[in-house]
Amino acid sequence: ASSFARMFVQVCLYFYCKCLWRCLKFVVRKLTGQCELQRICYNTKPGAARTMKIEASLKGSKSKRLQTSVSVHPDAIEKTIDDIMELKRINPDINPQLGVSLQACLLQIVGYRNLIAEVEKLRREMYDSENPQHEEMLLKLWKCLKPNSPLKARISKQWCEIGFQGDDPKTDFRGMGLLGLYNLMYFAEWDTEIAQQVLSDSLQPKYSQFSKAEWEKKKLDKAIGYSFAIVGINITDLAYNLLVSGALKTHFYNVAPEAPTLTHFQQTFCYLMHEFHKFWIEEDPLDIMEFNRVREKFHKQLLKQLQNPEMALCPHFAASESLINM
Repeated sequence: ASSFARMFVQVCLYFYCKCLWRCLKFVVRKLTGQCELQRICYNTKPGAARTMKIEASLKGSKSKRLQTSVSVHPDAIEKTIDDIMELKRINPDINPQLGVSLQACLLQIVGYRNLIAEVEKLRREMYDSENPQHEEMLLKLWKCLKPNSPLKARISKQWCEIGFQGDDPKTDFRGMGLLGLYNLMYFAEWDTEIAQQVLSDSLQPKYSQFSKAEWEKKKLDKAIGYSFAIVGINITDLAYNLLVSGALKTHFYNVAPEAPTLTHFQQTFCYLMHEFHKFWIEEDPLDIMEFNRVREKFHKQLLKQLQNPEMALCPHFAASESLINM
């Protein structure tokens, strides 16, 4: 009975607040002569703060046309803006900047949804050793990370040198599918120097960017390493979950002026790999069994950072530039 009463009160409170909010919006529009979308665009600077408010406003609208505007095809965005202006009775000739601002926001909102779909497609596609493109990418990963050590055979213990678990890396991609390989390959190809350094540090963490004096000062005496490729696939999973949960909206809406793309996602992965590497060394775990604890702590730190609407994980979106000072 008490749980039913609580639920009844919550439902009543919800509808009361909803009605109150709609009444408040009506009054504010009458006083200012501007609808909510106008007030957001005129009073909030471009970036995550504006786009997320626009997204919430459209989704929370009583109009189905406004609710569905956040999921239209990119080619239909201009027509959607015209529909919104007409529905809100806004003269585009008097408010030309409003259309431009709404278009930029919708490009980001729709682009984020499409990026999730693209990433999900890669995650679901399994590595196929019979596919020449998959094999070529895997072999290229080795060449980028170990340019001076030729791979003696496709099935080889050498794969353990870059952090795979066994003789054939294909079995390690099961959790994240091709997405894991795409991310590792991007890191190794576009941030080659940094990727090679992180790989070297993961094998011999005591010889990482910290000097002997720094090791002693930080009391980092255990220097536990980790499997580079396996951690890369794990960080891919972390990035994927941040994306799907919507946590990365703050970051992408601040760094992608229009639609965020797969390249944005991969550059974010480069940043996360580098940051996790530093975080791992700072945490100084007792052994590799502490990996999940360290990863969860790292994840919580990221979530806290991404709650800030001003947050951009790698502002200039060029991992090789922002990570050059390891």
